[in-house]
Amino acid sequence: MDDDFRRAALDYHRLPRPGKLSVEPTKRMASQRDLALAYSPGVAAACEAIKADPSTAFDYTARGNLVGVISNGTAVLGLGNIGALAGKPVMEGKAVLFKKFAGIDVFDIEVDTSDPDRFCDVVAALEPTFGAINLEDIKAPECFAIEAALRGRMDIPVFHDDQHGTAITVAAAVRNGLLLQGKALEEVKLVTSGAGAAALACVDLLVSMGLKVENVTLTDIAGVIRPDRANMLANMARYARDTNATTLEQALAGADVFLGLSAPRVLRPEWLAHLADKPLILALANPEPEILPELARAARPDAIVATGRSDYPNQVNNVLCFPFMFRGTLDVGARTIDRGMEIAAVEAIAGLARMEASEVAAAAYGGAAPVFGPDYIIPKPFDPRLILEIAPAVARAAMASGVARRPIADFDAYKHDLERFVFRSGQFMRPMFEAARKSLQRIVFAEGEDERVLRAAQTLVDDRIARPILLGRRARIAARAHAMGLRLDLGGSVQVIDTFEDPDVVERLLPAYERLAGRRGVPPDIAVRALRGRGAVTAAMLLQAGEADAALVGGLANWWRQVQYILPIIPRRPDAGRAYALAALILPTGTLFLCDTHMVLDPTAEQIAEMTLLAAEAVAGFGIVPNVALLSHSNFGASDSDSARKMRRALGMIRARAPTLAVDGEMNAESALVETIRARAVTDSHIRGTANLLVMPNLDTANVAFTLLKAAADGLSVGPMLLGMSKPIHVLVSSVTARGIVNLSAFAAREAAVARAL
Repeated sequence: MDDDFRRAALDYHRLPRPGKLSVEPTKRMASQRDLALAYSPGVAAACEAIKADPSTAFDYTARGNLVGVISNGTAVLGLGNIGALAGKPVMEGKAVLFKKFAGIDVFDIEVDTSDPDRFCDVVAALEPTFGAINLEDIKAPECFAIEAALRGRMDIPVFHDDQHGTAITVAAAVRNGLLLQGKALEEVKLVTSGAGAAALACVDLLVSMGLKVENVTLTDIAGVIRPDRANMLANMARYARDTNATTLEQALAGADVFLGLSAPRVLRPEWLAHLADKPLILALANPEPEILPELARAARPDAIVATGRSDYPNQVNNVLCFPFMFRGTLDVGARTIDRGMEIAAVEAIAGLARMEASEVAAAAYGGAAPVFGPDYIIPKPFDPRLILEIAPAVARAAMASGVARRPIADFDAYKHDLERFVFRSGQFMRPMFEAARKSLQRIVFAEGEDERVLRAAQTLVDDRIARPILLGRRARIAARAHAMGLRLDLGGSVQVIDTFEDPDVVERLLPAYERLAGRRGVPPDIAVRALRGRGAVTAAMLLQAGEADAALVGGLANWWRQVQYILPIIPRRPDAGRAYALAALILPTGTLFLCDTHMVLDPTAEQIAEMTLLAAEAVAGFGIVPNVALLSHSNFGASDSDSARKMRRALGMIRARAPTLAVDGEMNAESALVETIRARAVTDSHIRGTANLLVMPNLDTANVAFTLLKAAADGLSVGPMLLGMSKPIHVLVSSVTARGIVNLSAFAAREAAVARAL
């Protein structure tokens, strides 16, 4: 690394506070009662329960989600034997990855001893603290004996990630690489450069999956591992070969797979001619591989090449494995991690690469969607679906082998629960998804060529949320879907309407559109062009004609202009005087709904009352009991300004029309969100706890509050959702993601299902 990067790395670790970890409470501690429950005397109840039944420690403590990342610093990252203390930044980094990718809490523990027996005594004594142990950066050959001893002594999983995490990820890359090269694992020959812990673990796992022992040749700095090598451990001696080859170059003859876990530049380009046709080259030394990919490809254009680096395709990185492996392991309370669980992880990782890439993975590639092939044989570490594939696969394997203490009864529910680590909106949107799956409504998308819409359509089909109808040029939609690696069944589960190739659509919709828009400044010739060129108009007309059950428009053009296109076509509900917009913000502290963020500039008291009732109805659809605060600068009559009086009048109207609705106001935002502050102002508030639906006095206030909270509090938005429309139609903002489109589609699908049931 250069000096600038080194300084940046040191500042990163030092500022604004030293280190990369902190410990935070998971329970409220805001009162004397909270403290009494958390510590003395309340904690005694949990202690007594665990004493009576030790398994309840998983119910009353954090043990079931706590991993010990433990090292003695004897083989750190490529830095070598730098000692336990110097290795601590690496262990903290590992802890951060566990938390980031799988929500697993970690205590990093650095044990200052190189004596394997003493190390084992220290770690084994920590068993009551943890749900699992991740051994890290321990040198070979001691690491083999340490892991074996601890597995024998401890009744929780012990996993040396340098061995098994690397092996699982390598095996996934080998599985897919050989598939693309048209070769079977049972038939190939493999040569290693390196015979340490990681290399031996990789070969052991591949052999358990079908690679033949006699087809393996190990090499290290001294050459080929032969039977006459002195002081070999059993796991190395198993692969010692009586061969005439003595060097790496000689060993490469006829090899299908080169597996490098050794040192930079040990594989020379001119040696690659010795490899078999269509070889697989995994040069995994870091930071510089055994051979640079551009040199390997120049020498062997038929090769598939993988490295351990993020700046080349096919990065083989054990972060693809360990967070999600441990997630599934902890969730079933496994006693160990066995071979079946490892193979399940291999197949899950390999299978994910063969699916279309997610939106997040595409972003990690700079926006280009990777497609399974020679430059994409393994997923990206930031692919959010890794946890959804690996954790359930590992959990199932643990149950199958009998090592699971707490088997999972409902894997569909478990997978939905895991979505909280992938999509922050997952739990929030679950009621909408479940409702949408019951009826499979037809949703038309005005911007059917947009990559976000195409990704969303794939999710809607896969998760059986809706039946997509895409508006756009059929050839372009097909080409983009293919380039993105999507599996959309165009013309089957996904309908495509091309207004240029399907003139009957325009002819069918035109008379009705002329009647609706003809006296709104849209003459016949413009009406034809609008139906052909404005997706929002066509989508709205398909909805109006009953050829779709819901519609989503916009996402590319000006939001308000899209609204203006649809309002002449889709009327308001008979009981609604205006259309309004409701937005949801998913915050670290919970979810807030804000109204009206987009539509009515300065609503009257009557409109405030109307939008509140419509918004409360929408909130209830998410399975959330509305707790409504009418906001103002004024707090319960403290001001006689026009806006304060407006909110007070609106409150009276709302209570008259919905006497059971929990609503109060006018109040300031602090009173809405903090019950103790509200209680100091009034003693008879109709709402309890924190308000979840905030109704603003005007659009400026609502939109500023919404965007401010979103930016400052890392809020994830859902919506805006149009309220008061006679049919389910919504306008996408330009910043919407594919997941945002899925969320709004589910909301629209539920609206359509409810309307159909009436």
